[in-house]
Amino acid sequence: MGAVTAARSTEPRLTRADLDAMPDDGRRHELLGGSIIVSPSPGFAHQSVVTSMFRLLDAAVPADLRLLPAPFDVALPSGDVVVPDLLVARLSDFTSRDLPAPPVLVVEVLSPSTRRRDLGEKLAAYRDAGVPHYWVVDPDGPHLLAHRLVDGDYPRTDVGPDDTWATDQPFPVSVTPRDLG
Repeated sequence: MGAVTAARSTEPRLTRADLDAMPDDGRRHELLGGSIIVSPSPGFAHQSVVTSMFRLLDAAVPADLRLLPAPFDVALPSGDVVVPDLLVARLSDFTSRDLPAPPVLVVEVLSPSTRRRDLGEKLAAYRDAGVPHYWVVDPDGPHLLAHRLVDGDYPRTDVGPDDTWATDQPFPVSVTPRDLG
């Protein structure tokens, strides 16, 4: 039996200080897995869905929670700093700079430049940070993938374009993906 060697990256992991040193150039800068991710401004379909979802959630969010659209930093316990499209968190958890506690709900809207990250690395980062609810809207369907943290995992509910999904977690709301476009 041969020896097993674990490969270690020789690249230094970037930190919040590196992220904070990025220029204010109108792009979204996030720190994920020790790398800085720069995303272009989203397109019309993406922003249309974000706006519709914001309106829907804003009418449902209870007074002890706050709904914010991007850009606003969420500093996860792992050291990752992400900028979700929409976040809902306890008002008492916010600082003037960021949200240093896991949000109650994160909503990401897929775009060509973020699809793989939103369904891969970000999903894992939110799950590992203990974010109880992670919703992903795909404007191309349109459809919704609603993840709810259960025993450290993210089982999901798939909601088709014309289906209406009603939930009481994290607060009562109903979503029909086709109405989000």
